[in-house]
Amino acid sequence: MTKMTCLALAGLIASASMAQAVELRFAYASNATPTKEAMAKFGELLAEKTNGEVTVAYFPDSQLGGERELVEMVQGGLLDMTKVSSGLMESFSPVYGVFSMPYLFDNDEHFYAAMDDASITGPVFESTRDKGMIGLTYYNSGARSFYLADGPVETMADLAGKKIRVMQSPTSIEMVKLLGGAPIAMGQDEVYTSIQQGVLDGAENNEFAITIARHGEVAKYYSYDMHTRIPDVVLISTQTMDRLTEAQRAAVIEAARESTEFHKQVWGAAVEAEKDKAATEFGVEFSYPDVAQFQQAVQPMYDALKAEPGKYAVYEQIRAVAGAQ
Repeated sequence: MTKMTCLALAGLIASASMAQAVELRFAYASNATPTKEAMAKFGELLAEKTNGEVTVAYFPDSQLGGERELVEMVQGGLLDMTKVSSGLMESFSPVYGVFSMPYLFDNDEHFYAAMDDASITGPVFESTRDKGMIGLTYYNSGARSFYLADGPVETMADLAGKKIRVMQSPTSIEMVKLLGGAPIAMGQDEVYTSIQQGVLDGAENNEFAITIARHGEVAKYYSYDMHTRIPDVVLISTQTMDRLTEAQRAAVIEAARESTEFHKQVWGAAVEAEKDKAATEFGVEFSYPDVAQFQQAVQPMYDALKAEPGKYAVYEQIRAVAGAQ
């Protein structure tokens, strides 16, 4: 074999190697530290599983837009991946609305058992395939509770007429209405100034909103009614999956699931740390209302759910998991 032939073959091998290299563009909005760590872990795991063939480039903290814009970019193939609240996904696939139903999950153990059940989550994650994207995995985003500027929520009377920020989710909007509040859908980045200026009386979210988003500076009363445990979902463009090899697709799926297991390990301790920080650094007061009245008030949502067989079937699956624990 001549020297020229050897050089030509080396060039072809190098070109083939370069052709196999894939960089996935993963953008997301502002998030709690454990979730950022889990997304970073996904990239590390994927690189390991593909021997560096598939890597991830991150665009954090809304650099490329808010959650809705990022979903639409993934949908159109302009972005490979994103991580958003499943509450937002309800407007792309109604079945996601089940996860926003109030008092659906009894506790963290029930939440994880249901979300890890592929017979429950698999069809939901696949429900947007015809829209150009699918769900890969989920992350815990905590239990959402109400927090107000002018006092705790001890009974429904404390929510009456209060302007409460909610996600752009029809289910979340209906829940706050039934609890007597006045829901206002807006982006997370507008909440602080809206409470500060009196446009909002409060919001509903997990403990990280109090500290990371610094809402504890303008809303000092956090009431643990824990009405929802709405998971986050990691999305990937179907165009992206289609251009990957079978082995690369398998690695993406495996790395995503393992990143969820990593997230479980760090989430609980992080929540407790943020709660302590909210109390000591922001002076937030925590209360624990009796939620029986709240649960009764939202029952019409479950009555109405029966008219949507697809959603109701998922609801029954999730509740069956609670009974099996």
